[in-house]
Amino acid sequence: MTIKSAIATTAGKSSYWFLHTFLKGGSSLPGKITAALDPDILKTLGANYDVIVITGTNGKTLTTALTVKVLGAKYDHILTNSAGSNMEQGIITAFLTDKRKKNERPLAILEVDEANVIKVTQYITPKAFVLTNIFRDQMDRYGEIYTTYKKIIDGIKLAPEATIIANGDAPIFHSIDLPNPFVFYGFNHEEETESLAPTNTDGVLCPVCQHILHYKIRTYANLGKYYCPNCHFSRPELDYQLTSLLEQTPTSSRFIIDGQPMEIHVGGLYNIYNALAAYAVGRFLDVGPAAISNTLSEDDEQVFGRQELIQVDDKEITLILVKNPVGLDQVLDMIATDTEPFSLAFLLNANYADGIDTSWIWDGNFEQLTQMNIPQFMTGGERYKDVSFRFKVAGVTDDQLIKEPDVSKVVDQLKSFPTKHIYVLATYTAVLQLRKSLASDGYIKEGM
Repeated sequence: MTIKSAIATTAGKSSYWFLHTFLKGGSSLPGKITAALDPDILKTLGANYDVIVITGTNGKTLTTALTVKVLGAKYDHILTNSAGSNMEQGIITAFLTDKRKKNERPLAILEVDEANVIKVTQYITPKAFVLTNIFRDQMDRYGEIYTTYKKIIDGIKLAPEATIIANGDAPIFHSIDLPNPFVFYGFNHEEETESLAPTNTDGVLCPVCQHILHYKIRTYANLGKYYCPNCHFSRPELDYQLTSLLEQTPTSSRFIIDGQPMEIHVGGLYNIYNALAAYAVGRFLDVGPAAISNTLSEDDEQVFGRQELIQVDDKEITLILVKNPVGLDQVLDMIATDTEPFSLAFLLNANYADGIDTSWIWDGNFEQLTQMNIPQFMTGGERYKDVSFRFKVAGVTDDQLIKEPDVSKVVDQLKSFPTKHIYVLATYTAVLQLRKSLASDGYIKEGM
């Protein structure tokens, strides 16, 4: 460690101590201070770790949490950025605060923002990359799906020997030849039939000849067992596959991977993909299928904003982060499996972390809400008028809808809802604002 890096590390650790001692949080600022003093600090901090990078549009945070659970069956010490601070400064903070023993080479499981992969790999050579999916998201920042994938590829190219553990059901991950060894996971859970993706689906053109891809199995969006009838581009052989989907509820899923029964205590088909990714990482690092099943079935984890269950007096609030059309539709499909009446709130902000373009809400299938047993709706956040109008177009009536632009007042409104259970869908900064309000009222602890 150089004098510069030692000074930077000390400053970062000191700022972290101050922030968490007196202000009850701060996962980015310590890393930002450290990087300002030594821009190359990641090379020093990450030198003695085996690193696995998890990236993609949707599912990074939960995939990271599930992967850490799975690998806990084998590893005593795992560094991770569990707060979900996945840009360079947050990753630096994760290394700063790790308390590894001297002379050990621990494992680091890092959730990394797509545009920040290269900011990690220019200093650290990962053991593996985990690619979850690429969907249209924050157009103002990422552009189309192909430009997002290029950002990831630019980082991967700096580590040509690292294994890529990719969602084989996503055509984009099979579209570019790379020297890296590949491991693919995906779904083979139903009888094959011929189908096409809906006409407004992104990423369904063959990357070889631009013909429309066909599907023998399609799970959602552009994911599934795809093939091109024109040039025969097709899904690669899967190394790990889900073969049976047994049961789905809003709070759990049961399924079989490679003959091993699995259960996770979180709902949604999209979260089964996250579990499948965690399974693939576990097998890559020689954790047995039975051990993976045991760890995944443990109901001991609440992940920030990802179906986070919060008790507010006599109400059960399920808080779910939404940020793009594909993720939104998967959440709506998940809550549609609820057999009990529930209410629904949608909090929409348009800050940089949310994406300043809110037009994505028009691509979500809000029309299915009117087919559910929902007596009360609420809209809130800075762009509550946008989502209120979207609800109206979808068929929600004025007498069903409450409008509350001030997120700090949302909790009081929720207490008056007619149902015990309420789903609250919110963009990133709205999640933060609501959790701050819940913490100030004593319903949750401060911080992430």
